Amino acid sequence: MADNNTPVENLDGISEEARKRVKELIEEEEGAHNRYHGALAVFMTLCAVVMSLFHLYAAVEIVPAYILRPVHVAFAMALVFLIFPIAKRFRHRLMWWDVIFAVASIAVVVYMLYWGDAFGDRAITPTQMDQVFGVALVLLILEGTRRSSTWILPFVVILFLAYALFGPHLPPPWTHKGYDIARLTGALYMTLEGIFGVAVDVSSTLIILFTIFGAFLQYSGAGKFFIDFSFSAMGGKPSSAGRAVVMGSFLLGGPSGSGVATTVTLGSVAYPLLAKSGYGKEAAGGLLAAGGLGAIISPPVLGAAAFLIAEFLKISYLDVILMATIPTILFYLGIFVMVEIDARKFGMKVIALEKHHQALELAKKYWFHFVSLIAIVVFMMMGYSPVLSVFWATVTTAVLSFFRSDCALIPYDWFRGRMPWLKGFWESGFIRALENGSVGVLNVAMTCAAAGIIVGVVTLTGLGLKFSSIVLAYADSGAQALVDLFTMLGAADTPKLLHDMKLLLTAFYTALIVWIVGLAVPVTASYIICAVIAAPALIKLGVPDFAAHMFIFYYAVLSEVSPPTALSPFAAAAITGGGPYRTTLQSWKYCAPAFLVPFMFVLDPAGVGLLLGGSFKNLAQADWAAVAVISVTAIIGIVALAGGLQGWLLRKTTGIERTMLVVAGLALVYPTTFSDVLGLVLMAVTVTLQKMRPRETAPA
Repeated sequence: MADNNTPVENLDGISEEARKRVKELIEEEEGAHNRYHGALAVFMTLCAVVMSLFHLYAAVEIVPAYILRPVHVAFAMALVFLIFPIAKRFRHRLMWWDVIFAVASIAVVVYMLYWGDAFGDRAITPTQMDQVFGVALVLLILEGTRRSSTWILPFVVILFLAYALFGPHLPPPWTHKGYDIARLTGALYMTLEGIFGVAVDVSSTLIILFTIFGAFLQYSGAGKFFIDFSFSAMGGKPSSAGRAVVMGSFLLGGPSGSGVATTVTLGSVAYPLLAKSGYGKEAAGGLLAAGGLGAIISPPVLGAAAFLIAEFLKISYLDVILMATIPTILFYLGIFVMVEIDARKFGMKVIALEKHHQALELAKKYWFHFVSLIAIVVFMMMGYSPVLSVFWATVTTAVLSFFRSDCALIPYDWFRGRMPWLKGFWESGFIRALENGSVGVLNVAMTCAAAGIIVGVVTLTGLGLKFSSIVLAYADSGAQALVDLFTMLGAADTPKLLHDMKLLLTAFYTALIVWIVGLAVPVTASYIICAVIAAPALIKLGVPDFAAHMFIFYYAVLSEVSPPTALSPFAAAAITGGGPYRTTLQSWKYCAPAFLVPFMFVLDPAGVGLLLGGSFKNLAQADWAAVAVISVTAIIGIVALAGGLQGWLLRKTTGIERTMLVVAGLALVYPTTFSDVLGLVLMAVTVTLQKMRPRETAPA
């Protein structure tokens, strides 16, 4: 890896101490890279560029899955061992053991490819050598995952492997017949159902191509343009700085593809303006982290887990984008409402956000960045596959970058012969984008390979069905207790009431499980684990499979703002100088209204309308009146929750008003007629009471 600064590390607007802390947090999420010089740096860059070119080639030419997936894992593991040190004290030095690990990573895949079809044919009865290479691959994946992220995910993988090995010795209902090394080797290493299963399939196709696309956007200047445009377009209001953060995080989410990267890139520019507006350190950090979180759930480029949704459900990625549209609007609406309330609650000042450029002027100069951002959706709507769509969107971005010399991925001077031919091209944004496209996917690729081990164990042992049965059993007993309570209060004891209570508790338990898993592992791994062990429980209760997976996806994203691994709020706190945990609580405050929305997906058939039927095929049969009603009630519910959490709506709320707003918000996000009427009445009463009371002259 060459010793150069990537766009996310451009932190000129913050202090040296904050810059150091932010880089530490980025390394905690993405791993601590080695920085090489000279010939070694050139070699590392060449390897990364070759990896990107191979995957771009695989996007337009047919490369069989049994070749593409293992080669992808080999590339990722070899680069991880060469780029990520075994420990911090060995940073920036290539050690002999790193070379051995890298060669071993290639060897286990070469062994697979050497045997061809015969390799998979003997998966039921693997040879001694097959088992040796299989165990070596598992160990290499565990070490590679530890280097590129943290030790927690490898530890979780080891627990699952132990579950597979020692099943007969476990207490009921967890017991199973147990599987030896030979059986695990055959399932995890010698088929396309374990390590090289769905997760690696998505990583080797969609995820790496989207990472390359994001790198091309960044090196063409799209990230800087989106920030400048947002701050130019949102001036003139007390809430301008907050509005600019909301808009900037939405636009920047596509190029960065990372909650931490979006938080850091935007925070280094936005925090001084937020401070001038009147935001405290923790409040500013919470807003930045909440905005960064939106990068993972925002179309057209969502987080890596979104690509897995498409693969698990066997649907088009365009359908996932469609499902994410309304929830994303509701997410940013929740933050936007909180920002507007902040401005009134704290009496914030009007500040000039951008003196040098007008938004219209910027749009006229750099309009092609918007084209690059939506190119993926355009190509998919033209009938291209997601893989081809992102490939041609990357080509489009590269071509459009030449509309302005300051955005060109290859300098104009190179074409004019004013700079060394080879050196000029090698140091261009084009090469850097290819390099960072591969390097940026390494931790995700290792996470997917490790998650493949977990999925293989769950499939082999039937753990998913057992886990779902346990969750449903707990939900059943709890639901019966709630029904008995409601019956005592005068409610009718009906099968529907029992089903609704069981579904509510199952959804709550599932959200809690996803959240707890997300505290320990990255979003991608959290989604994969919970999709195979928790989603079946929701589906058994009649929840559509796409709604169950979107529910799990949204709660997996909570790991980005949840301690002890709340990297986005911690990075924001490093920039603002606020307390990390207080910043995390502020981030929760900004996110809370929108994160009740996923319950609407699963608690009632009407709530599925927020996902627009799950696919474009179902749009023609959609009940648009129902979609409109559920969307409007969700919007009003978010406003009510925001006001209740802030203690301020039109003006400062009393204790009774605040309670009514929270109850109204909770009622409105529960998609039934009775709860909607209750929520609307409470909201109307609160607004009326506030209108009747004289406005306070001093801010809170």
